[in-house]
Amino acid sequence: MFIGHFAPAFIARGLTEEAPKLGTLFVAAQLVDWGFFTLALIGVEKLRLVPGITAMNPLDLYHMPYTHSLLGTGAWALGFAMVIWFVSRNFVAATWGAIVVMSHWLLDLLVHRPDLTIAGGEHKLGFGLWDSPPIAMPVEIGLILAAYLFYISRTKGPLIPPLILLATMLLFQAINWFGPKPQEAGVAMFATALLSFAILTALAYWVQATRWHKNQVGLAVPSVRR
Repeated sequence: MFIGHFAPAFIARGLTEEAPKLGTLFVAAQLVDWGFFTLALIGVEKLRLVPGITAMNPLDLYHMPYTHSLLGTGAWALGFAMVIWFVSRNFVAATWGAIVVMSHWLLDLLVHRPDLTIAGGEHKLGFGLWDSPPIAMPVEIGLILAAYLFYISRTKGPLIPPLILLATMLLFQAINWFGPKPQEAGVAMFATALLSFAILTALAYWVQATRWHKNQVGLAVPSVRR
């Protein structure tokens, strides 16, 4: 799953103004993948390309105990929550940040082949929707569109920035699905993934600067745009 991971970010920010800003929630949504590709760059976590290992991609994610185990994801979520609380002193914001980080493991559980673990052990989990494109693709697109529309319905502001964000997300997802497959699991592949996360996160920070919750009206609105 790629852009589907950002759905909880839209939902959390749409639900409450106390949730972290949308850009921050975009970081939370892909935090463990930020960690994974960074650790893969230095050889701590590992993947290899095995053509045909799933119908949708050739990724054999055979060693990622620090980011994609349930325990590892929980540690990233706790660390992220602590940073949010330290900056904002807002327990609600910290909790929402942690929830969005944790959502990554649960969404991966739907699509991954059995390569996720509870605590880095030998028992592997994954429902394997990557082997069923007619199911996996509509699920991912439907999830992100529903979350995006919920966010738009709960906020006010110009539509051009969020439409650009959505269009970019859909473009990146199309490239991920239908573009050339990577030939080597190396620096170029890892850096491309990190760059895509960075671009979408930057756009999310732009969007958050243009929108506010509908319950914020009148003279207060200019002072609460974030």
